[in-house]
Amino acid sequence: MSENNLKTNLRYYGISPWEIEVMYSYLNARFSISQEEIESDDEDFVSFLDWDIPLAFNEEFFKWFEFKRWEQIKAIFKEMKRRRGSGNAIKIKINFLGNPKISFVLDTEEKQWFDNAIEKIDFVLELLPYHTDPEKLPSDVLELIYKFDPKSIRWRLNLVMSKEKKYIFRGDTWIPLK
Repeated sequence: MSENNLKTNLRYYGISPWEIEVMYSYLNARFSISQEEIESDDEDFVSFLDWDIPLAFNEEFFKWFEFKRWEQIKAIFKEMKRRRGSGNAIKIKINFLGNPKISFVLDTEEKQWFDNAIEKIDFVLELLPYHTDPEKLPSDVLELIYKFDPKSIRWRLNLVMSKEKKYIFRGDTWIPLK
């Protein structure tokens, strides 16, 4: 992976110019960056950040991106939440554009769980082979979406999408959404 040949995208609203500048400074060493301020489309959140990473979610990404840089990104996300307080103040979606696409949706109300969720994103790597086992997933899955569950204090595979359908995990079964 050569540096700055990969393009990352940031779409956001309610994020301060300072916060975007800090993120830009961390990402600029590894990516060319496209950023777009968008209109609010979720009245439940004051701020929203949607970040596309043009790589797969795997160990190689973290080695290439570097642990220190990943820690800096996590720190800015925590600071964004701290600055906005409790409640549904900020929603962050991180999309790894591998095959399948793996997304993390972070919209936890309490700062403690928000911070905990950010710290645990890279822990999902250990569960990924289990979660992506073709015998456990619906067929032709293109995207896996994780949400942090504050009750169990861990990331849960919440939704998967194929070309034809969306499925939600309930109990121990994937149920098609209508």
